[in-house]
Formats: sequence, C-alpha cells, structure tokens
Amino acid sequence: MQNSAPQARPGDESLFLERVRPRDWTNPEPKSVYDLVVVGAGPAGLEAAEWAARNGFSVALVERGRIGGDSLNTGSVPSKAIIRSALAYDLLRETDGFGVPIPAEAVLDFNAVMARMRRIRTRISEYHSVHELAALGVDIFFGAARFASANTLLVKDVSLAFKKALVATGARPRIPDIPGLDGMDYRTSSTIFDMTALPKRLVVIGGGPLGCELAQAFCRLGSHVTIVQNSPKFLPREGRDAAEILSWSMARDGMNIHLNTTVTGARRDGDAKVLETLNYDVRGEIAADEILVCAGRVPNVEELDLAAAGVAVDPGCGIRVDDFLCTGNPDIYAAGDVCLSLKFTNAAQSSARVAAQNALMNARQRHDSSLIPWCTYCDPEIAHIGLHVWQARRQSIPIRSFTVMMNDADRAITDGQETGFVKIHVAEGSDKILGATIVASRASELINEIAVIMSTGIGMMALAEVVHTYPAQSGAIMLAAQAYKREFDRMARQAAPYGEPSA
Repeated sequence: MQNSAPQARPGDESLFLERVRPRDWTNPEPKSVYDLVVVGAGPAGLEAAEWAARNGFSVALVERGRIGGDSLNTGSVPSKAIIRSALAYDLLRETDGFGVPIPAEAVLDFNAVMARMRRIRTRISEYHSVHELAALGVDIFFGAARFASANTLLVKDVSLAFKKALVATGARPRIPDIPGLDGMDYRTSSTIFDMTALPKRLVVIGGGPLGCELAQAFCRLGSHVTIVQNSPKFLPREGRDAAEILSWSMARDGMNIHLNTTVTGARRDGDAKVLETLNYDVRGEIAADEILVCAGRVPNVEELDLAAAGVAVDPGCGIRVDDFLCTGNPDIYAAGDVCLSLKFTNAAQSSARVAAQNALMNARQRHDSSLIPWCTYCDPEIAHIGLHVWQARRQSIPIRSFTVMMNDADRAITDGQETGFVKIHVAEGSDKILGATIVASRASELINEIAVIMSTGIGMMALAEVVHTYPAQSGAIMLAAQAYKREFDRMARQAAPYGEPSA
C-alpha cells in the first residue's frame, strides 16, 4: 500500500488526485473483523471514520470514487470558489459608488477562475487525504461495495467483516425525465466544473440552492443565463419574502427568469441546444450553448444490495432510519444524504457523529435537524435554522416574529449591503427562539450566532443584553432581540396594576 504523502506543487492537479484517489494505491489486507466499516468517504463517512479511529476503534473506509465526496470534488468547495470569483468581478462594476473608479474595463480570465478553484480544492483536500486517514489508522479500500450478509461487506470480492457499519454513500444529481435531454450532452453539478470555456448562453434547470448559486455566478462572470423553475418561487425550503429578494437580485444581474415553467422537451438546432417550455398554456423555447441540470438529488443505494443486510429503502428518499440513525439491521447505521432530507455538508457531518457514537458507544442520541443551519450562497445569502412560520402553524405552535431590515443596521449601510433582513421566530409567551431566517451579504456567518443561541437555550431577553461589536452586521440580530425586550417590557407594564411597578 502506498502511504507516503506525495510531493508536488501546491496548485498541481496531480497532487489533488494523489490525495483523493492515488493511482497506484493498493488496498490493504483486511483485519479479521472491524469495529466499524464505513461505506462512502464524503463528509459523513470521513467524519465517522476519523471520530472512530481517534477513539481507538478499528475502522475500514470504503470509497468507489474519490475521497471527499461531492462536497470537495464537485460541490461546496468548487462552487463557493467560483462564486467568490464571480462576486469579485461583479464588485468591479460598483466601485464608482465607493469613490474608486476603475480606469479601464476589467477582462475576465475564465481559465484563471477555474485554475483558482482547482488550487483551493487541492489545498483543502490535504486535511482529509488518504495519507492523513492512513496515519490515523484507517484502512482505506477503493472499489464498489455491496453487502453479502448482515455483518459482511464485499469490496472487489474481498470480504470485510464488521461489528457495526455506517452507510454514507451520499446522493447524485437527479435527472428529470425530459424527452430529448439525453442527447443534449448536458451538465450537472458533477461535470460543470470541468468546463474549459465560459458558455455564452447557459440555461439552468432547477431553482434550488445549487441551481440559483451557479446561475447567478455564471451570470456575473459574463454568461447570458436563463433559469427555469417549475414552481412559483425559487428555494422551496425558504419563505416567500426571502425568495422574492433573490428573484429581484438575479433579475438585477440581468438573468432571464422563468418561474412556473416546465421543460417539456429538448432538441438540437445546429450548434444550439434548445429547451421547449410550458408556462401555463404558453409554449416557448430557450436556446443555449450549455444546459445545467440542478433538479435535486437522488440517494446512492442501488448497487449496495442492502436487502442482503436487512436494510430497507424508501424509493427517492433513501435508507430508512429511526431517530437514532439506525436501520432495520441493529448493526448498520446510515448518515448524510443517503438518508436525510437536509442534503447539506454540515447536516451530513452532524448525523455521522451521532450515528458513530450510537453505533460504537451504545449511546441513544437523537439526530435533531432543527438545530442545523443552512445557507444558499447567492448575493445576498439566504440562511435559515429551525422552524418557518408555516411549519409552526402546521404544528399548532403559536409564535411571534421579530424582523429587522438590514438597511437599519449601521454596518450594512457603510458596506453598501443593505438588502435583506433578520427575522427571528419566538415561542408565544416565552423568549425561546424556535427559528430564524437571515437574508444578508454575510448570512452564512450571522446564522451561526442564532445556532449557538438555540443550541444552548439562550433566550431573547439574554440576547438583548449581549454586547456586540460596533458596527457589525450582526447588530441586526441584537436589534431584533432588543425589539423583543421592548415588547416584553410594554406588555409587562400594561399587565401591572395601576401605580405599581412591574416585577
């Protein structure tokens, strides 16, 4: 087995590949039985394998592709690198407003954008490379895996016996059933980062987080982008007010937006790829040089022969697990996109920690998705945690919402980033925070303060007394808490007998 770390230039793509799938890797001789076998080396699998190894358990990690999964190879890392380049390029158009005019029009170098993305991916790959894993004592097996029995896994006909197993095979892009699409040589999140030239015309099918992120990024880089969404708004998980701000932002960038629109067919017209659409009774056509499909994700379960291990699967939803992430086989757990509805890297990592501890430590920890924040990295960013208003109503939970617009936060004004809001939902009759939505240029950072508050049980009254730096965009959170305190004090005064101070 080749375990020595490779030596190469930091930006060299060969270094990246040596870290995530060494060409000359030889699978090790398996142990007689492993405490834990992990199937899938994405964020969930890596989290579980590393935690188990650090706690003294014998671990085998099986991966059919590359270490890091979609998050590192074709998801969060490359997409956020390109989004940052797009933001930098877009900011050049606004420098006059800051008193810093650019003397000449900047010219985009798309190859440099993609090279930067690859350098970043290579750098981040170091932290969970095969060599780092091997140094922890993890046995790494590359190859397709399938279960042979309730406690045995096969990898290239090599048998791995285990006391406990964790399935963390993730998910792949869902391809909608559109007549003619198969002949279009379309792109998905798995292939969009292989492009060597910026497309003049790009059409994006799907208005979820990744579709919106990449549509806006490529629009700002210079592509003529059209986005098609079959529902009335973008981001189905988010509130209408947040989705409308995003729609306005993308329209301002010059994007063509087609909501309530279904793609009914695809065909070629010379060098162009043409999508046929239907909006109510109106038929249309969209011509493009590239088609990007971002229509959701499908759990990777088909080739695992889960039935042989007594593990049940829901079509389209993934592996069935209980609140403790255990499957129908008490020795097999699942984590990440293969079993969760929240298909985000942090949700995968969180669930993996819970599953590994429950499996190996006989713990009974429930996986609580209500405390997992997520973010769509458009401009402005849209982040959320906990309950939405409609979810609270559906569960008959009375709540009150406290909203502060970002144009009331001094730092947002000085930054010229006034679009958005902070909205915090509080349980009626208490100061317990049940959820929050933040739309702001730095929402991905601001939402973490709410996550800490909710996970530690801090209420709005205590939050109102927390001193924040000034000026800071997180001041909007403080203003929302102070609005709650003023409302509480007003109601307390009204409830107190005339002439007697309230407690």
